[in-house]
Amino acid sequence: MTPPSPILTSPDGRFAVVQSEPWMAPHLEAIQAASFPDLAPHERMLAEHYRSQIAIFPEGQHAVLEVATGRVVACSTDLRAKVDFAHFAHKYLEAVGGNYLTTHDPMGDWLYGADIGVHPEFRGHGLSTLLYTARHRLIRRLGLKGHVAGAMPKGYGAHREQMPVEQYVQRVVRGELSDPVLSVQLRRGYAVWGIIPDYLEDASCANYGVFIVWRNPEVDS
Repeated sequence: MTPPSPILTSPDGRFAVVQSEPWMAPHLEAIQAASFPDLAPHERMLAEHYRSQIAIFPEGQHAVLEVATGRVVACSTDLRAKVDFAHFAHKYLEAVGGNYLTTHDPMGDWLYGADIGVHPEFRGHGLSTLLYTARHRLIRRLGLKGHVAGAMPKGYGAHREQMPVEQYVQRVVRGELSDPVLSVQLRRGYAVWGIIPDYLEDASCANYGVFIVWRNPEVDS
């Protein structure tokens, strides 16, 4: 099998971002399961979902390979969409076509982040940074307005008895609390637009999503 062409590589050369390919689907499913153990089973991406995503919008599907072994160790899933910021609340599964990406709009002027995951064995190597860099490069290349996503405030589940989610998110934004997902995205230049109740089923974030936005500095959005 010919190795996929790298989109970019890590500074140490150990890892490479490539466009996801159908043979990777079972490995991507395993990354999803390991990355989101608290996510409701019916909301997890399976191999059949990844194959559909690759067929529908191949440019928006990225994987990270360990160069020495060829092992698939991280991945991200995106689709193009039109965004109504006045009515941003939505259900995750509805936005992503039940994980099949049938909601992908080839004329959409925003990239919607459906998923990003790093296998726990490979965390701490900057792999999510590589994937976000690949996403932002794609946005610039396609001339899109930016990137939106429903971030999972995965630390909120432990605080839900002490404060409402609005207060939790405000404290994370101010740097008073650190959230394992939202804090990282804020450091990457994303801004909080609003809070989405019942976004998905995951106890770690009490089913909430946080609608976040990264604007392409090269396009008037």
